Amino acid sequence: MEVLKEKVEEEEAAEREDAAERAERGEKMMRLMEVRKEETTMTQEMLRDLERKLSEIEVSIPEKPSTFTKDTIDISKLPLSYKSNTPKEEHLLQVADNFSRQYSLLCPDRVPLFLHPLNECEVPKFVSTTIRPTLMPYPELYNWDTCAQFVSDFLAMLPLPDPLKPPSYLYSSTTVLKHQKGNCFDFSTLLCSMLIGAGYDAYCVNGYGSQDLCHMDLTREVCPLTVKPKETVQEEEKAPPKKYAIKPPRDLSSRFEQEQEMKRQEEIKAAEEKRWRQEEERLMEVDSAKTDPLHGLRVHSWVLVLSGKREVPESFFIDPFTARSYSTQDDNFLGIESLWNHKNYWINMQDCWNCCKDLIFDLGDPVMWEYLLLGTDKPLLSPAEEEDNGANDDDDVENLGKEDEDKSFDMPNSWVEQIEISPEVFETRCPNGKKVIQYKKAKLEKWAPYLNNNGLVCRLTTYEDLECTKTLEIKEWYQNREDMLELKHINKTTGLNIDYFKPGHPQALRVHSYTSMQPEMDRVMEFYEKARVDGLIKREETPKTMTEYYQGRPDFLSYRHINFGPRVKKLVLNSAESNPRPVVERFFRNPAKPADEDVAERVFLILDERIQLRYHCREDHITASKREFLRRTEVDSKGNKIIMTPDMCISFEVEPMEHTKKLLYQYEAMMKLKNEEKLSRHQAWESELEVLEILKLREEEEEAHVLTTSIYDTKRNEKSKEYREAMERVMHEEHLRQVEAQLDYLAPFLAQLPPGEKLTRWQAVRLKDECLSDFKQRLINKANLIQARFEKETQELQKQQQWYQENQVTLTPEDEDLYLSYCSQAMFRIRILEQRLNRHKELAPLKYLALEEKLYKDPRLVELLKVFV
Repeated sequence: MEVLKEKVEEEEAAEREDAAERAERGEKMMRLMEVRKEETTMTQEMLRDLERKLSEIEVSIPEKPSTFTKDTIDISKLPLSYKSNTPKEEHLLQVADNFSRQYSLLCPDRVPLFLHPLNECEVPKFVSTTIRPTLMPYPELYNWDTCAQFVSDFLAMLPLPDPLKPPSYLYSSTTVLKHQKGNCFDFSTLLCSMLIGAGYDAYCVNGYGSQDLCHMDLTREVCPLTVKPKETVQEEEKAPPKKYAIKPPRDLSSRFEQEQEMKRQEEIKAAEEKRWRQEEERLMEVDSAKTDPLHGLRVHSWVLVLSGKREVPESFFIDPFTARSYSTQDDNFLGIESLWNHKNYWINMQDCWNCCKDLIFDLGDPVMWEYLLLGTDKPLLSPAEEEDNGANDDDDVENLGKEDEDKSFDMPNSWVEQIEISPEVFETRCPNGKKVIQYKKAKLEKWAPYLNNNGLVCRLTTYEDLECTKTLEIKEWYQNREDMLELKHINKTTGLNIDYFKPGHPQALRVHSYTSMQPEMDRVMEFYEKARVDGLIKREETPKTMTEYYQGRPDFLSYRHINFGPRVKKLVLNSAESNPRPVVERFFRNPAKPADEDVAERVFLILDERIQLRYHCREDHITASKREFLRRTEVDSKGNKIIMTPDMCISFEVEPMEHTKKLLYQYEAMMKLKNEEKLSRHQAWESELEVLEILKLREEEEEAHVLTTSIYDTKRNEKSKEYREAMERVMHEEHLRQVEAQLDYLAPFLAQLPPGEKLTRWQAVRLKDECLSDFKQRLINKANLIQARFEKETQELQKQQQWYQENQVTLTPEDEDLYLSYCSQAMFRIRILEQRLNRHKELAPLKYLALEEKLYKDPRLVELLKVFV
């Protein structure tokens, strides 16, 4: 009994434990249900909050298409390929639809593919067939950068109808070029067609871009024209120190003052950097406050250029809106859905969580890029593995190859017409000839050539602030100017103007820097030295000085400096003598002269009546010889001639024992220097006149701003146009005269008959016979004339030969040359006459028969001569 009681107690305890466990599990389930209910409530609240936030986003969708409506396109003039599809294109559309269904089934979270939008005739066309590879006939459009710049300048940007979806229409490049506007897909299609035609491995990309990229907003970008190229500093090779060299003087400046000055400069620099950093932080805060609610969702199209062809070292992106190239790692490109060229279509199967930075553009790898057609020519990523697998089962590979060949389908030819750009359209570039681009603190304006009367084609205005209210400087580019002006740089802060000229200016100007066009102001003129006889390179002018630099002169002059003294009001006959000014001239080394006799610098102190000379220094010396002449008048106040004395020449000779100059040498040198002084003063006066002449010429050129036209530009070149029209008039008049000159061969014989009388058959036969007889006689006369000239030339040649035989011994070489020359010319004339006579004999019967046939077919004789035919 006790055992049974213990068993019953154990069962009751087990039941109590089971009940407790069931109760505990029930409580856990209740708590779990409550937690799930709370999570469901929170999820619903998050979804409602997300819907509320999404409802606050306003997306403005225009009512009309963003490109150009169908009403603006005259489809009646479009070819048949625009209005219908070929059987091969229909097959391709079926393949694309099947591919799209499979893709949607396998990847339901991906957006629909952009495969066959409608064209301008509302006919579905596959995107790859919209690309028409074309090589433009302009050398400027052979490289990718110039092609992209042309597309960017030529077309006007229009936003997509829906920024979250690709467009439903994709027009042909010919239509886009005709209307000069389009969206990003139109831009990319045209640019890709041009790049593939130029030999690049280019693809159109359907992906996602930043807001600035999609809206062509460059207000945060720095203008490329404002970025200065990095100057490569070439280190000059230091000459090896000489054994005997002068020690430099001791530096007696205070190191403490130098350190304090360096600290002050560093503090100023640090404050400036801090101010710029704060400004950048403020701008970044403003930019971050304007976050894009559609970031990562905006659809954009651009062009991908892969490495390999045309020696492209690395793959890169091209934004067709701005013509700028970007790395594939750039943050503006947020993802890629698909890409295509004229041969195939690929879908990106890689994750774009890190934008496009981790994408591998190996289109031959089906794991990363799913292709539409099997006929891809892209290599696989790992050919070694494929070779190993292929070596194991060759039979399977062969069978798969046969199946691929059976399933392969080539891309149809493009339905787009040949892309053509006329020279007039290519020259216009911008829509309506003008385009304005706003950059960060800069504004770029472009015009077509000849649109502005002054030849202005581009203007870059840089500003101090982001609001673009304070102008810093203006750069203007010109073309086709008669004065060869190429660039004008205006600094609004300093008032400095710099004009740059191409070769060909009347005064050989290259650069002209000035603050005012008034004379005797600060200015710098640089010249093309090869275009000037005097070899002038540069001329610097201030109100009190003028400095000129020369190169390549026979007298080795390299430098001339003139100090202007106060103006003299009295009238002097010789203007060069009216204002005596000191003149400093320097010379290059003349290797033909010894260093002690080759002048390096000479100074004409006109008021002091002195001339100072400094000679070149020898290579093994540290000092140079010097001379100073006291320039006195040749006669004194009484008219007595002044004799040269030793005190009139003060000299310092480096080697006095080698060269001892006598008084005669010094006198001749002084007289020569007097003449050179007059010449230098005269040349200085001519330089002043030339400056005035250049300033006057520049004022006239700025007022007139005449443009030049090429002789090949028949539309703008009025002289060429007038000449061509005059030539056409002359040719027309000549043609009329030739028509009038064709005489009637029956007119002389018809004049013998009474006027108005109808011809009889007998008269018609007589007219025919007389005409043929007359023509026959003229042919005989012509043959006789040629024969007579032939005999005359032969007789004269025989006479000359007989004369030569008789006088051969006494003839001089000149007479023999004359005789041989005459014989050569006579034989030439005889041969020509012989050929003409033979040709006349051959053609005379044919001409006679031709005239007879014309007479039988003449409308005046044809009815009367029928019985004789």
